[in-house]
Amino acid sequence: MSIFTLQSLAGGFLDEDLEHFNKIFDDWCIQFESYEDAMDIMQTLENQESIDIVEITPLSYPKYFFNTLQGTIYTTRQIEDKIVCVVEPTIGASFRIAICDLKTKKVRLTKTRYKTIPSVEGAFAHFGE
Repeated sequence: MSIFTLQSLAGGFLDEDLEHFNKIFDDWCIQFESYEDAMDIMQTLENQESIDIVEITPLSYPKYFFNTLQGTIYTTRQIEDKIVCVVEPTIGASFRIAICDLKTKKVRLTKTRYKTIPSVEGAFAHFGE
């Protein structure tokens, strides 16, 4: 299920008071069930040209909902109530598989470290099977 939110072109997400932009997307940010609902609210705001409507899908959840997940996220997929993704924690570090729990909002990195993209792709493709 997708949700929609309002984001400043300078970065940050509009919070529920419709006046301030939070740097991090959190529970205080305004969320909409449809693009049309977001557009209705955006049209009531000043400086509409500096605000964009952003769609957040389950596969982009790690970027928005799991602030503890650091690094570059390369690919994601949903397995039941978890989002599994390949992450490079820091530039040049070994790749890891992260498991993000949608219910508890906790992130767990697997212990295995992968040196190359092909090796982590194989593990990612068969993860959870």
